[in-house]
Amino acid sequence: MAEQASVSSQSNKMPAFSHPPDMPVPDALNLFLSITVFLVALGLLWLASMVNNWFAVLGIGVAFSYLLLTNYALLHEAAHGNLQSNARRNYCLGFLTGLLFPIPFSMIRSTHQGHHLYNRTDSEMFDLYYPHDNRVIKYIRWYGILLGLFWPLIPLGAVLFSILPRPLRHRIFGKPLSTGYLFSGAERAAVWAVRFELLAIILFFTALHWLMHLQWTHALVLYACFSFNWSTRQYVGHAFSKRDIIDGAWNLRHNQLMTWVLLHGEYDKTHHRRPDVSWIYIPRLTPSDDVRPSYFKQYWRQWLGPRPNTEAAPVVSAGVSMAANQ
Repeated sequence: MAEQASVSSQSNKMPAFSHPPDMPVPDALNLFLSITVFLVALGLLWLASMVNNWFAVLGIGVAFSYLLLTNYALLHEAAHGNLQSNARRNYCLGFLTGLLFPIPFSMIRSTHQGHHLYNRTDSEMFDLYYPHDNRVIKYIRWYGILLGLFWPLIPLGAVLFSILPRPLRHRIFGKPLSTGYLFSGAERAAVWAVRFELLAIILFFTALHWLMHLQWTHALVLYACFSFNWSTRQYVGHAFSKRDIIDGAWNLRHNQLMTWVLLHGEYDKTHHRRPDVSWIYIPRLTPSDDVRPSYFKQYWRQWLGPRPNTEAAPVVSAGVSMAANQ
C-alpha cells in the first residue's frame, strides 16, 4: 500500500495544560456551564421519572439528548486539558462531566488522544473500504454508528476493561487495528484510575436512584435518545475527508443555536490543527476562505454508506508510535 509522508512527532502531540497566553481558558464560563448542565440533567432525569405519559418521557429525552451533547463538548475540552487552566480543577470537572456520559474520565482522556494520533489512518477508516475488506462488516459497523449503537459500546467497554484480567484485557483491547490502540493507551496510563472512576459512576447512579426515586425505564429512554443523537453525529466531522492525520476533518456550517450546543464542535479541522486552544477561540482561528460544507448535507451524505478508498493511508510517525507503545 502506498503511504503518504509521515506527520512529524511534534505536530501529532497533544499539548497538556499548555495554552497560548493570548487565548486563556475561560475558567469561569466553563465552570458555570459544567455545573449548570450537570444540575439541569439531574432535573430532567427526575422530571422524566415523575411523569407517566411515554410521549412526555420521550419529549424530555430529546431535550436531555441535546443537553448531553453540550456535556460531551465540555468533557471533550477536559480531555484536552482545556476545560480549566489548572490541572486538578480540569480533572475534577472532567470527572463530573464523565459521570453524566457516563465514562471514566481517565479512559476518555487516553482514548481521545489516540484519536488525534491515528486520525484517518486505517485504524479510524470507517467511511471507506478497501477491495479486500468484508463489505458486510463495513456496512454493519457504519450504520451501527449512524443508528446510535456506538454509545452503548463505551460504557460496556469500560466495564469489560476494568474487570477482565490483564491477559484477556490485552487480547481484546490491545489489537493494533480497529480501535484497540485507543484502549491500550488507557491500559498503560491509568487502569486503576479507570476502575475507581467506573466504581464512582456506579455509586453515582445508585445514589440517584435511591435519592430521586428514578424509574430506570424512563432514565433508559432518556439515554437512548442521547445514544442516537450523540452516536449519529460522531463521524460527521471526518466522513469522506482527506486521509491526513491533522487535516483529515471538516469545518462545517451550522446554525447559531447548534453551534453553541456543540460549543463550536462543527469546527473539527481547526480543532485538530489547534487542540491546545479552548473551544471559544476556534471560530476566530478558522481561515475566512476555508471551505465549510453544510452540516446537514454532510450528515445526510453519510447515509449513502461507505465508499471505496482512493487515497493512501497517512503514516503515524515513528516517534509517535514509539511513544504510544511505552
